[in-house]
Amino acid sequence: MTDRYASFVQTGAGRALVKRLGLPDPPRLRRHTPGDPLVPGPVLLGASSGGRLAEPAGKILTAAGVELADPATATGDSRFAALVYDASGVADSTGLRQLYDFFHPQARSLLPSGRVIVLGTPPVECGSPREATAQRALEGLTRSIGKEFGRGVTAQLVYVTRDGDAGTPVSLESTLRFLLSGRSAYVSGQVVRVGAGTAVAPADWDRPLDGQVVLVTGAARGIGAALAKVLARDGAQVVALDIPAAGDELATVANEIGGSAVQLDLTAPDAPTRLAEHLASRHGRVDVVVHNAGITRDKTLGRMDADRWDSVIDVNLSSQERINDVLLERDLIPAGGRIVSVSSIAGIAGNRGQTNYATSKAGVIGLVDSLSPVLRERGISLNAVAPGFIETRLTARIPLTLREAGRRMNSMAQGGLPVDVAETIGWLSWPASGAVSGNVVRVCGQSLLGA
Repeated sequence: MTDRYASFVQTGAGRALVKRLGLPDPPRLRRHTPGDPLVPGPVLLGASSGGRLAEPAGKILTAAGVELADPATATGDSRFAALVYDASGVADSTGLRQLYDFFHPQARSLLPSGRVIVLGTPPVECGSPREATAQRALEGLTRSIGKEFGRGVTAQLVYVTRDGDAGTPVSLESTLRFLLSGRSAYVSGQVVRVGAGTAVAPADWDRPLDGQVVLVTGAARGIGAALAKVLARDGAQVVALDIPAAGDELATVANEIGGSAVQLDLTAPDAPTRLAEHLASRHGRVDVVVHNAGITRDKTLGRMDADRWDSVIDVNLSSQERINDVLLERDLIPAGGRIVSVSSIAGIAGNRGQTNYATSKAGVIGLVDSLSPVLRERGISLNAVAPGFIETRLTARIPLTLREAGRRMNSMAQGGLPVDVAETIGWLSWPASGAVSGNVVRVCGQSLLGA
């Protein structure tokens, strides 16, 4: 689906009209193309006094071929692809002034589609209430920067545990690489938690899923088809699954990526067993399970029949639980495995006429919260993504006024693309992302809904 308004504002007449009337100004976002450098310019790396993360972050960036600028020599004329600041040493509210001193002079120094990343310590791990207060305050800073800097700039807060090996470069690297790259074009204002876990760096960061067997449900079209293509591009052997009615489209996707197709109705009583037997016989395991299959059956609650409620809960939530149970019971997801579920900002903010859908998607977030600590003991990570307004055939059916509101009510002033969701799921699926678990990452351009 084409966003004609966004295309128009890129023209000379469009830019003049936007400037004169103060209309939304959707920027052209930097998205990932294989072979791209991690960032298109130098990165300014700063740190608070006593910070513990600037050194590992610097090692990661240097090894990735990034040019690091010296804060002491940065001037008002300097231009940077990213600003990265280690705030882990901020121990009380007075120390927050150090962030002002770093970001204030550089507020206009970022290139279009620049990146801002603040590194901190999880408040629950802080040694005093004052330190926890200061570290929690970082969320307000990053979310405000994401709304202020404009021009496609994104801003994120990454809390890095003091425990385990998460302070070492390999555990932090996948998150920094994702957030700095064009893969995170439509992700902004997020809080990512990097915990203690085993991370395995790939031989080639352009193919971070080499050798991995990945199951994608709902893979025939839209976000699912984009997922299959991105994961295959990154080296995965993709098992694409969808309902029999979508068999032709599913076969097209599977053939295009050199993967395999499985036609299966996930709501059938024997579906989890049949799926487990297929994966066991064909591959012996599944390294990554992506629960993308989902449906909508919209009506206001007072007018909704029981079938609409039951079918949405069954497909969007209960089927995930049943599949997880069987695959885990049969040890088909090995240590180092990944489970990624697709939620929605409707599960965070709610949505009129979608009580069933919002309930199911909030349940997916509950699944992450409740099951990720259990799976961590088995070396398996569990995360979710929560898309906002994504340009698909489903959103094309939304009435024009509501569609335009969905597109413009975010920091990017535009809808996201299926590839934006796929890239985020790709990052959470990497073996190098083993220290990232229990997160719900919104892919919504920093939507005002649920903010």
